[in-house]
Amino acid sequence: MAKYIFVTGGVTSSLGKGIIAASLAKLMQARGLRVTIQKFDPYINVDPGTLNPYEHGECFVTDDGAETDLDLGHYERFLNIPTSQANNVTTGRIYQTVINKEREGAYLGKTVQVVPHITDEIKRRMLQLGQNGQYDVVITEIGGTVGDIESLPFVEAVRQLQWEMPEEDTLVVHLTLIPYLKAAKELKTKPTQHSVRMLSQEGVHPDIVVCRTEKPLTPELRRKIALFCNVKMEAVIEAADAPTIYEVPVLMMREKLDIIAMKKLNLTGYNEPELAKWKEFLDKLKYPKSKVAIGLIGKYIELQDAYKSILESFVHAGAMNECQVQIINVHSEFITEDNVSEKLAGLDGLLVAPGFGHRGVEGKIVAVKYARDNKLPFFGICLGMQMAVIEFARNVLGLKSAHSTEMNPDTPEPVIDLMEEQKKITAKGGTMRLGAYPCDLKEGSLAMRIYGTSSISERHRHRWEFNNKYLDQFEKAGMMASGKNPATGLVEIVELKDHPFFIGVQYHPELKSTVEAPQPIFVHFIKAAKEYAEKKSEVKNPLLQSEMI
Repeated sequence: MAKYIFVTGGVTSSLGKGIIAASLAKLMQARGLRVTIQKFDPYINVDPGTLNPYEHGECFVTDDGAETDLDLGHYERFLNIPTSQANNVTTGRIYQTVINKEREGAYLGKTVQVVPHITDEIKRRMLQLGQNGQYDVVITEIGGTVGDIESLPFVEAVRQLQWEMPEEDTLVVHLTLIPYLKAAKELKTKPTQHSVRMLSQEGVHPDIVVCRTEKPLTPELRRKIALFCNVKMEAVIEAADAPTIYEVPVLMMREKLDIIAMKKLNLTGYNEPELAKWKEFLDKLKYPKSKVAIGLIGKYIELQDAYKSILESFVHAGAMNECQVQIINVHSEFITEDNVSEKLAGLDGLLVAPGFGHRGVEGKIVAVKYARDNKLPFFGICLGMQMAVIEFARNVLGLKSAHSTEMNPDTPEPVIDLMEEQKKITAKGGTMRLGAYPCDLKEGSLAMRIYGTSSISERHRHRWEFNNKYLDQFEKAGMMASGKNPATGLVEIVELKDHPFFIGVQYHPELKSTVEAPQPIFVHFIKAAKEYAEKKSEVKNPLLQSEMI
């Protein structure tokens, strides 16, 4: 029988429940326990796939094609194991299941209510991952903030599980905020007291209170929080702001979060946490030997969570290269042929990010041309790859009207076209090409050198694809299709032969990058950017190379 840990949040949103849950999971995993994490979101959308990135950040896609909350990305990056459809559940999915059952007559004419029917479905999904013997511990993060109307059924489901199950099989961790008032020059515990009281009024009592804070908690403050929140003093955990999310597991280990949790769950006989690789990664992250500037060309750059997995992939690849990666955000809407050299000056590499819609497309195409002409290391992901194809068609093949039918349905040169199986689809949610698909790599290509194998599997989220009617023209002119889907012939990777590093991929490689297994294209892209930066330094200072020798 698996043990169940529930992570709730109070006072305010965005405190980092996902990071705390992932850190606790990492520590338990490092002790030899089999751990997984799931996220329950209180919004009524069936999944985040139809949400604007400005509204909810990026949509993370799993191997089995689930469009999920971005916190699942943190779970995978910390634990180095894949998540699935079962790891992310929304209110919309719960109600959809219950209503479908009601329509089928499954409730035998009974009045369908929040309690017990909605809460029973929530509980079923909360326990689902722990019932096949695959995991020792299942950590469930409850989205939103305690006191929100929409989160009440989830909190009620946790209350019922605590009542139904043996005491040592469940644990509640409550993450809260201890704000620092500059005027008073002190930390205030009252918001935390109110948050815990509100949770207790709903019938759930926290076993551990994790306090997000800018300043260290004094013993007096810990005692006060323990007294008024009715937990042991050792169960008041300080979660101080950290320079990087990857330091949080180490900070939680110092606070003995995992030891306290395992003691409550009666988990004994496990080793000390093995975090040698993790600490080695942190050392490389903290003490880089070089620095590169990478331009991130996108349309959602105002919100960093919109490109969360890309940014974290750069962190992993930077550490692998012992290099600090400085991200320069460039809004594609403001790039023109007249200002592109000014906008992209000083960069050592250029990544054109994924996205949907026509806004900012022409700016991305101009940026790709700059990278191609100036031999600047280039990496295009999904829409970024498609922009590279359009730019090449217009400026090398001479197809001046070349475009994607996504932006211009009437283009006479549709070098990017809607996938055949997508043409009859009208519904938006969960209908794209989603999840992991195989890709065969061409012998001798840059892609094959990067991956070190001839066959890979990567995750997708798109509707449009390279139009194979133009493939011969592209390859004759120097743009190689170096990766294809073996079943459909879909072009997955394009690259330029006469460029130091120019690669575009239709899939989303950032979704599989983890601390222990950085994504290979990102690693090689940063390596190419380092080499580009070094050559720039040599040109600026020709004596540098001879001095080094």
